[in-house]
Amino acid sequence: MTQIKTAHTNASCLQTYQSVLYSRPLHPELFSIVEHRNVNFGPYQFESWLMEGRHMCRFEISGACACEIVSESSRGLPETGVVESLLCAGEREFEYRFPRSKLNYMASVQTEQLSQNLYLSTFEELDDFAREEQAMVHRWDDEIGPCMSILAYQRLAKEVHVQAYHFIAREGLVLRTQSLFEHL
Repeated sequence: MTQIKTAHTNASCLQTYQSVLYSRPLHPELFSIVEHRNVNFGPYQFESWLMEGRHMCRFEISGACACEIVSESSRGLPETGVVESLLCAGEREFEYRFPRSKLNYMASVQTEQLSQNLYLSTFEELDDFAREEQAMVHRWDDEIGPCMSILAYQRLAKEVHVQAYHFIAREGLVLRTQSLFEHL
């Protein structure tokens, strides 16, 4: 399997987090998965994997596949099938219509570096949101404080809406992504 090669630096995860869209499924053995959910709904299949500081979503319908991974590093990710890779720093939006299918993907990414007090209040607010939504959640601590990854989704007849949040205490980083996988 071909791997994306990157030089290892001391860059902050704010500078290295990226969202990668694939036109093929990725295999679970590539990841240290802490929670997994699979949904078959009408004509589509949606699968989500949550990892420490990362997530992946796969949407398949009528032979077409969109696979999104948000990760702090591209090391270990395959090159084959990459449609687009974009850094998450700041605010980004991306849309892609898969050729020869009615599969459409849209994503919005936003990063913020917050003071400790604002980080902790945002952490608590979204921890409550995760409980209310029965979202996928993984909590851990780094050398500075509490960290958390959240993935929530809403399934509709022809689309899935995904919201993901990654909190990294050592940098006061909050990464928010919103994705839409739809069958037109």
